[in-house]
Amino acid sequence: MRYQLELTLRRAEGALTRVLGTAERRGFAPLSVDGHAHADGERWQLRMTVEGEREAEGLQHQLAKLYDCLAVEVQPCA
Repeated sequence: MRYQLELTLRRAEGALTRVLGTAERRGFAPLSVDGHAHADGERWQLRMTVEGEREAEGLQHQLAKLYDCLAVEVQPCA
């Protein structure tokens, strides 16, 4: 199943790598990543599409635990 993730990250070295690594370790394959920096320059808004057989709730909880992850929302893709 495919899921759309909306994340707000601190603009920190390695933040994107940690997000991608967490998704892969949880059994999700990243299909696309798109994002931009907020006007304040301290945060990134990231949209990521992932695919996997597991429920996305576990991934959402693990991403929320990351220090650099300020917010995460997950929705199934249509």
